[in-house]
Amino acid sequence: MTKDKTLIVNAIENGTVLDHIPSEYLFKVVDILNLASTSNQITIGSNLVSKSFGSKGIIKIADRYFEDQEINCIALVAPNATINIIKDYQVIEKRKISIPEEVVAVAKCANPLCITNHQVISTRFKTIVDNDKIYLLCHYCEKTTKILNLQPLN
Repeated sequence: MTKDKTLIVNAIENGTVLDHIPSEYLFKVVDILNLASTSNQITIGSNLVSKSFGSKGIIKIADRYFEDQEINCIALVAPNATINIIKDYQVIEKRKISIPEEVVAVAKCANPLCITNHQVISTRFKTIVDNDKIYLLCHYCEKTTKILNLQPLN
């Protein structure tokens, strides 16, 4: 019996591929990037086989490239993800995401008493990695919050 080597997810002509997203955080990345409201063609693959991770998620977005701030948000929930920039069906750039030391204006502070929840001030967090878990330390109120408890700004 021969194995079929057909691609499970179709190629895109131009755009971005987010690969090696942990399957359990795939839709968190979709939410963070606000992809539900985009008109770009999007292909989402969940629970795909990965030699390195066992199971992974992938997002292909046609004709869209991400800003550093968006990539920093992705890094908070999928620090081992990779970003592939596609032009004319070719990968012209491939890079691993890395956790930033600090993130600004990416999420609301979970502390309801924090000044950022009452005044027009950009949030600012220091990232802390402890036992493979990522936490954010608010610059203003010094409350530490788990990444998954944060709400996106948009």
